Amino acid sequence: MTQARNLALFDLDNTLLIGDSDFEWPRFLIKRGIVDQAYYDHRNNHFYEQYKAGTLNIGEYLEFALEPLTRYDNAELAALHAAYMDEHILPIIPQAARDLLNLHRQQGDEILIITATNRFITGPIAAELGVDDEHLIAIDLERTADGRYTGKHTGVPSFQAGKITRLEMWLAERGQTLASYGRSFFYSDSHNDLPLLSIVSNPVAVDPDDTLRQHAKEQGWPIISLRG
Repeated sequence: MTQARNLALFDLDNTLLIGDSDFEWPRFLIKRGIVDQAYYDHRNNHFYEQYKAGTLNIGEYLEFALEPLTRYDNAELAALHAAYMDEHILPIIPQAARDLLNLHRQQGDEILIITATNRFITGPIAAELGVDDEHLIAIDLERTADGRYTGKHTGVPSFQAGKITRLEMWLAERGQTLASYGRSFFYSDSHNDLPLLSIVSNPVAVDPDDTLRQHAKEQGWPIISLRG
C-alpha cells in the first residue's frame, strides 16, 4: 500500500522570517513618507504588543493596516511591494528557513504557508520561498470591480483558531481532512498558534515566544531555531 503524503504547515512571521512582515510594512511606508511616522509608530507598536500578548483585536488591526492600500492602484502597489521586498524582507529570510522548506520538498511533502498577515503582503513573500498562491492561506482582502483594495478583509481571518477553520476549508475544497495525510507538521513561533499546533501530529516550536516555549517543553514538542 502506498504511504500517504505528509503535510507541512508553516507560519510565516518570526518563523520563516526573522521578523514580522506585517510590522515591517508600516515601517516601509513611514520611511517612504507615505504615512505619518508618529501615528503609525504608535499604532503599529500598540497592535504588535497586543499580538504578542494574545489579545489582538483582529478587526481593529485590519482597519488600521489596510487603509494605505486604498490609496494606490495595482501597478503602484506592485512597485511599492517590490521595493519593500528588497529593503525589508529579503534581508530577514534566513537560509535555514529555505533549507527546511527544501527538506520537506525533497521528502515529497505538501507545503502550505498559513499566516495571519494579509495576502497582499504575503503573496510575493511566499513566492520567494517557492510556495504558490494555492498553497498560501492568508487574510483575504476585498477589492472593487476594477481591482482596487477597499480596506476591508473578506472571510474568516487566519488568526488563532481561525487558522484551523481556514485550513479545514482549504482541505475540504480538495476533498481532504488532516487524516488524509500520513503526518501533519506545523512550524510556528507564537502562542497564538497553539490551537493549530495542538491538532497536528507533529507540532514544532520555532524560535518560540516564552509562552509557546514553556508549553512545548511541557508537551515534549521539538524546539528548533532557524536563525543560525
